[in-house]
Amino acid sequence: MSTRNPLLSPHGKVKFITDGGLETTLIFHDGIDLPHFASFDLLKTPEGCAHISAYYERYLKLATEAKAGFILESPTWRANRDWAQKLGYDEDELAELNRKAIMLMANLRDQYQSDTTPCLISGNIGPRGDGYVPSERMTVNQARAYHAVQIMTFAKSGVDMVSVVTINYPEEAIGIALACRDIDIPCVISFTVETDGNLPSGEMLRDAIEMVDAQTSNYPAYYMINCAHPDHFRNRLEEDGAWKKRICGVRANASRQSHAELDACEHLDDGNPDELGQLYRDLAGLLPNLAVIGGCCGTDHRHVGAMAKHALTHLRTTIYTNNTHWDTSNEYTDKSTPRAERGTSGCRD
Repeated sequence: MSTRNPLLSPHGKVKFITDGGLETTLIFHDGIDLPHFASFDLLKTPEGCAHISAYYERYLKLATEAKAGFILESPTWRANRDWAQKLGYDEDELAELNRKAIMLMANLRDQYQSDTTPCLISGNIGPRGDGYVPSERMTVNQARAYHAVQIMTFAKSGVDMVSVVTINYPEEAIGIALACRDIDIPCVISFTVETDGNLPSGEMLRDAIEMVDAQTSNYPAYYMINCAHPDHFRNRLEEDGAWKKRICGVRANASRQSHAELDACEHLDDGNPDELGQLYRDLAGLLPNLAVIGGCCGTDHRHVGAMAKHALTHLRTTIYTNNTHWDTSNEYTDKSTPRAERGTSGCRD
């Protein structure tokens, strides 16, 4: 299991909140045009950077009030080669925007971090293709090579971890985890599911997690579920199994609509913020290591505020005491040998 920062779940004692639906907030609430749902495009102008900063500050203030940690997920979900080409960016311009995103996160961390609100910076990665449809699936090695470029940029920029969000088939998740392992950067894998609780590619969530762990020697620090309403996956979490202990985070949608319905929807379905917060409290009873809560499509600071109100006190973190070695530096090291094989201990129930 990848570990570096002692605050990183599931080892740390800190409960974290993170942001909501960045892109849906910018489009539907702030009236900003985002071609291809690419928020990183705003980083090319001072005005765009100001919009991004103002967005995160709403959540950082929530975390401060709640005395909770905060995970700064960089606005780089679409900042990979394929999506950048659609927007007219070359590889050098893309790398610079990825670096700029992490610098912006670092500035926000320095402004808001405190003893009661520690902050982690996560380099956010999205799928190569559509987040809802597993078209043009890559092999593990193809995914490993493709995403390595963005991961390397993040590692050299001093992130605490890399989070891949809205992954819809296992092979891409495995490739990303291996690319992170290649350069010794902690990673988090977040799968999305359909209304039946299965991945868009058809695998059960349990099987996808176990597949990634089996092929990466349990490298991901933890797993998350995102871009689905709790009603879509709650029944899957009622099943027994150690795999549930690997899920430490949830970033749910506000809407109960399916991915296909959301894709076709021309207005924002923001659901009921308070009800969603109460559903997160219920999820805390099903996920023994739930320690990171935030939102996805359709959610904003109201929803995350309700999550903090109803669920934060119910989150439980597991404290491991097997002499785990913590490397709290942010120095990049290029190491092709897995951490586990170098003698650094991690743990997994």
